[in-house]
Amino acid sequence: MKITLNNREEEFGFPELTITRLMAEKNFTFRMLVVKVNGELVKRHEFDHKIVRDGDDVMILHLITGG
Repeated sequence: MKITLNNREEEFGFPELTITRLMAEKNFTFRMLVVKVNGELVKRHEFDHKIVRDGDDVMILHLITGG
């Protein structure tokens, strides 16, 4: 499966992934994340159920706070 992840083409050996599995595969461990799939915001409680499929455009951004 090929997807665009954060504006880069990525290939995975799975026909589909959940957001949770995708983040584990890419070692995304940040606590504060914004996730969009094909331009639609994915809420945190949907990460285990939202399926990423071949050709999807995924953005996973971590939020940074400071003062």
